[in-house]
Amino acid sequence: MDKVKPEEEGTSPRELCLGGLVEEPPARPAWSSKAEYILAQVGFSVGLGNIWRFPYLCHQNGGGAFILLYLLILLVVGIPLFFLELAAGQSIRQGSIGVWQHFSPRLVGIGFASCVVCGFVSLYYNVIIAWSLFYLGNSLRATLPWASCPLRANRSQPEPECAQSSPTTYYWYREALDVSESIGAGGGVNLALAGCLLGAWALVCGALIRGIKSSGKLAVWGDMQVWRQAATQVFFSLGLGFGSVIAYSSYNPRHNDCHADGLLVATINFLTSLLATLVVFAVLGFRATAIARACVARNVEVLTQLLGTGALPTLELPTLDPAALSPPQYSAWYHRLLPELGITLQGHGVTDCRLEDEMNKGVEGTGLAFITFTEAMTLFPASPFWSVLFFLMLLNLGLSTMLGNMQGILTPLLDRYPLLQRRATLFTVLCCASGFLLGLMFVQRSGSYFVSMFDDYSATLPLVAVVACEAVSVAWVYGADRFLVEVETMLGWQPWRMGWRPWRLYGYMWRYGSLLAMLGLLLASLGQIFRSPPTYQAWDQVQAEETRVPYPPWALAMLILLIVVATLPIPALYVRQLVRERQARRRQQGAPPSAQPEEEEEVESPADPECLANGYLPVHTEEPPRAGASLQGGPN
Repeated sequence: MDKVKPEEEGTSPRELCLGGLVEEPPARPAWSSKAEYILAQVGFSVGLGNIWRFPYLCHQNGGGAFILLYLLILLVVGIPLFFLELAAGQSIRQGSIGVWQHFSPRLVGIGFASCVVCGFVSLYYNVIIAWSLFYLGNSLRATLPWASCPLRANRSQPEPECAQSSPTTYYWYREALDVSESIGAGGGVNLALAGCLLGAWALVCGALIRGIKSSGKLAVWGDMQVWRQAATQVFFSLGLGFGSVIAYSSYNPRHNDCHADGLLVATINFLTSLLATLVVFAVLGFRATAIARACVARNVEVLTQLLGTGALPTLELPTLDPAALSPPQYSAWYHRLLPELGITLQGHGVTDCRLEDEMNKGVEGTGLAFITFTEAMTLFPASPFWSVLFFLMLLNLGLSTMLGNMQGILTPLLDRYPLLQRRATLFTVLCCASGFLLGLMFVQRSGSYFVSMFDDYSATLPLVAVVACEAVSVAWVYGADRFLVEVETMLGWQPWRMGWRPWRLYGYMWRYGSLLAMLGLLLASLGQIFRSPPTYQAWDQVQAEETRVPYPPWALAMLILLIVVATLPIPALYVRQLVRERQARRRQQGAPPSAQPEEEEEVESPADPECLANGYLPVHTEEPPRAGASLQGGPN
């Protein structure tokens, strides 16, 4: 990254008054080009959630209806808040801590809460990258190890657990994760995954040391749960509240058109999610068709044998050629059977073969990537080649988002503490080493359950709280119209050029629309937790299937602690600043006149109308004459 010219010395405190957008922000590294910056922002926002979370939500919530709802929330909440973070970071040229402290010292806890959320997300997110490295290494074989079930010790029969589930499911739970039966059964560290986790943190650390260059059904609308899921996806997709958007934009030139950047990144993100959804369901459709055809062939073979042995009465089959019988034709024939006959056939292992059932299996979260997609790739010709490409894609998507998460931690802290800035490389290495050590919790046998816990609860509620506080600080503490006017001045927008100024709608969105939407999301999320106690998906080795299990009491306590720790900096540092201000007023009032220090020019607050950089002109009034002074003579 290039260095910008340092600002000239001699700037008075009034020119740097708190909350105003200064003419020349502090010297700071800069992006080498606009394309580099856009790629970094797109790389951070387009992550693994675009590949597995967005397609799953579309599939679960009516497809096109969910996409329309997502687009609505993106326009009402996502883009306005995304523009807010871009403009704040670019104008103040600080990380999240410095930005919110600049608006008001009482709001500095927003920046620290963003750092905590980024820390929680980084801990488990890099574990997913480690899983991708594990599968990538095992894809470099002539035959994929999850293509078939392993044999038992006698080498004559496959493992029963694998035969009851599927090769890819068995490989994921029993070979890759070696998963325990519950979150309470730790079972020790998986050494292979621990090595992959170390490699993942080494990749992240090396990229960070290089600097910022390394980042480059309509009825469902009535369901509040669908609104909550769509809004949550918008938050995660754009990276709102992490502080990473602020950190990246802080390296921009001050007059960069951040409004156009925000629209461009949000559009690319949305189109990428749509494209990923099309690709994901094309692959899932191919997999479901192949599995359903195999199911039809197997059932026709069993029916032929039963009819041949006389175990069944005369039964008219659509055809005896499985290749000429499609899954929908077979399923329609199966559902026309008498109920008693259907029960008899099920006793012989003859089942329905519906494409929809296969499409519904394993389409959520990590199961989509590491079970469903891996199974689909075993059906492709030259399957190891496609497997390598797929996990390379996951690795790149994960790393670009991971770098953004770490920048959301490092940039604010380095800006805040000059001592750390002088030891930036050492501090980066220590952060990555700490991340690896703490991440070992996620590579024990029960580690995947902790990944689910952190993914579901450590960031969702805290992020909503953080972004809601951001909107309050700009819209109500600092002033939405005032902020927009200053951004116009910063970007050189002229009031008469209506096509180039920010829409006045942004101010209303920050004050009312976005804020009310976030409060509604916060209440809906809390209501969801209280209505249905949190559960996680565990692997039942006896039944060879996934089951939903409630969290034990200690895990619920840990879950609540994660939410509290992530949001605690906001109220705690607010109260701390209030106490400091009160103590300062008391010291000032209680000091004797002779002991009072020489009066210094104090730095104004964001609401001070005498602060020139805040856009206000001071009005000087005559002081009243002192006692005993002539009324004609003015003050002595």
